[in-house]
Amino acid sequence: MSKLVFDFNTEIGKMKIMHAVNNGPCVAGNVQMRGNGHTYRAARFPYARNHDASFFAGYGGEHTVDINAVFPDFDADVSSPESYDFAITDHYIKQIQDCGTKTFYRLGSKIEHEIKKYNTRVPKDFQKWAEICEHIIAHYNKGWAKGYKMDIEYWEIWNEPDLINADGTSPCWQGTEEEYFKLYTVTSKHLKSKFPDVKIGGPASVGDEEFMRRFLTSISEENAPLDFFSYHWYWTEPGDMSAKCTRIRAMVDEFGYRNAETVLNEWNYVRGWLDEFVYSIEQIIGMKGAAFSAACMLECQNNPGIDMLMYYDARPGTFNGLFDFYTYRPLKGYYSFYHFADLYELKTQYSSVSDDPDVYAVCARDGDKAGIMISYYAEDDNKGAKLIDIEINGFDLDGAKILITDKDQTDSPYAYSSIKNGKITLRLERNSVVYIEK
Repeated sequence: MSKLVFDFNTEIGKMKIMHAVNNGPCVAGNVQMRGNGHTYRAARFPYARNHDASFFAGYGGEHTVDINAVFPDFDADVSSPESYDFAITDHYIKQIQDCGTKTFYRLGSKIEHEIKKYNTRVPKDFQKWAEICEHIIAHYNKGWAKGYKMDIEYWEIWNEPDLINADGTSPCWQGTEEEYFKLYTVTSKHLKSKFPDVKIGGPASVGDEEFMRRFLTSISEENAPLDFFSYHWYWTEPGDMSAKCTRIRAMVDEFGYRNAETVLNEWNYVRGWLDEFVYSIEQIIGMKGAAFSAACMLECQNNPGIDMLMYYDARPGTFNGLFDFYTYRPLKGYYSFYHFADLYELKTQYSSVSDDPDVYAVCARDGDKAGIMISYYAEDDNKGAKLIDIEINGFDLDGAKILITDKDQTDSPYAYSSIKNGKITLRLERNSVVYIEK
């Protein structure tokens, strides 16, 4: 039997943003009257990174977000409002904002898998590219060009410049890494000089730690600003994810960027990119993906080495374990994020101890309200059900509501027993998520 102990007498710290996502809602009226605006809003995603938005017609397709869409003629006058096409990106960002979610803006281009690359080429003038980014920020934060004052905080310079395919080509950056380091340095310095209060960062690394070290070496030698360090991770074990977060935090600190946030802004379940890829996407949209997502958020909440997680992806597509691709209705994975938002709103984390490496848990409290989230996740598909003996100290949760999501139930009342005298034993099938609230 596994053992979980929750102690509401022992405060750990603040709840962190582990439940941000990539991309926004699909609003009814744009796509054959299907929509998930109401469920997207209900999930209370704190941030939505807008990378790869231009893949989806419901957001505006090729006219959305990317530099080539907003500033379509690189030879145009960078200071003229007529050189910019903000209309569809404005509409998309306002839809995100209307759901109570803030935009995390990726400056650059979506990934290009095609045999010919159009928009991931090296900009021919780095200073001009930086000035284009300046005017985009001014449009959304300072009202320039009939714009807005949205106070968008996070501005990320490019995406995955270190991604290399098996054939040696890159779908994200057609230059050398030294060229990317220069682009980052020129752009970050320029943008911080114009907008000292926004957060500038990158490199949105695919996760290559040797590349990360070379990037940090280069920008630190140039004294380039770094308000947040971003990277990506796709794998199967939450513990490995947490260990990577710890290593990268230490690396960022080593180069003197101790105040920089660390942001893992793409992550999901992937057992393999070739032979195991179909299996992986089948799990993403099912209960295993839901339990994995919950386990990763809980594991990283317990790790001081990471400041923010951003799930990839809420956009309709292969990696969306939150909303059905066809109907946009919530999948089982949606409830992992919904209930982590419940925990986040309780503000303060308290002690939780698990003696089982497959059982992840976090508890939080705000005054007379408390919540507990538990995930039993196993990569091994041969593992069976578990009995979990739970002890709760320092808060009366007797008679609390217990909701369970597993292969047979979706956010349903747990029917077998209730908490009495601060104790309960739960029987959980492999890959289950439980939320307890009072």
